[in-house]
Parts: sequence; structure tokens; C-alpha cells
Amino acid sequence: MDTGGFWKLVDHSLGKSADLAEQRAWLCGRLALLPAGEIADFAVRLDEQRRRVDTWAHWQAATLICHGLCGMDSFFYFQAWLIGQGSAVFESVVASPDALASVAQVVRLSSLGGVDGWADADWPEWEALYRVPDDAYSAVFGGDLDDLLDSRGQVRAFDVSPGGEDVEMEDPADIALRIPRLWELFGKSS
Repeated sequence: MDTGGFWKLVDHSLGKSADLAEQRAWLCGRLALLPAGEIADFAVRLDEQRRRVDTWAHWQAATLICHGLCGMDSFFYFQAWLIGQGSAVFESVVASPDALASVAQVVRLSSLGGVDGWADADWPEWEALYRVPDDAYSAVFGGDLDDLLDSRGQVRAFDVSPGGEDVEMEDPADIALRIPRLWELFGKSS
């Protein structure tokens, strides 16, 4: 499965439901119909795409949206949520983290008055996406997907390792300069 095939599945799951649990179930079911190698390819593509938003600038944006409550694990799950928004949204945010200000769920979060007004389902995170290929592989082939990946010389990274230009995570002037539209949505309530 190439990158186009990966995004075709993710985009199709988004069209099936806005509910992440339903998207996850659809993806698991669809992957379970594929050969083991394609399931492994999906896991590799997932990791490759996640790494594209593993930057300090993207972490700064996620931290602003989450009112400072975005540690390493939360940022990792945020990256998965971002992938789950589909290829068009994802590519716009890869190009500019400030594009998050146009994502409907992010705009909605800005109207809720801070994280105290968020339900658990409101948080922009999708940890369960990372288990999709593992669950599909296990259901059909048994065993551990990582064993297949190891035999192919592939290893997934399950942590953040941001790159890119350094940013000031808590400096309002730096944040307002780098992500002005998100600052308009969230900066005044931080």
C-alpha cells in the first residue's frame, strides 16, 4: 500500500462517520480484508504521515488549542487525530499549523470557553488509530504485527521527536506571530 492507498482508506473512513470509534471500526474491518503485507504497509504509512507533523511548530499549535495541556503523549494522540481529519486537512496543516484555525472541530473547541468546558470526546486526539493495523492483523493472522515489520526491517516510532525550527511554546508574542489565526481563537483565553 502506497501513500495514496493509505489516504484513500483514511478519507473513506471519514466519509463513513464523524465518530472516531466508528471510523476506527470501519478501518479495522477494511484492513482485515487485505493481505498481511498491506496491513503492515498501512502501519508504516501511518507512521510516515505522523512524522510529517512531528515539529515544534505543530506542537506549539496543539499546545495553544489544548490550553497548555499537551505533553508528549497528548501531542502523539493529537497527530493521530490530525491524520483522522483526512488528507486535505492534513496537508493544509503540514504546510501551516495555523491552518488548524479553519478546522471545524478546532473552531468549535474555541467556543467552549477552555478545556473545563470540553467533554472527553471533544479533545483533539485519537490514540486508538495507532492500534488499527495491529488489531486487524491480529484478528486475521494472529501474532504481532511488529514481528512482521521487524522481518521487513521496519520499525514504528511510538513517541514524539519534534524537528524543525525551535519555537517559544509559552511566549504570547512568538505564538501570535507564528500562528495568528489560532491565537485569535485561543490566545485571549489562555
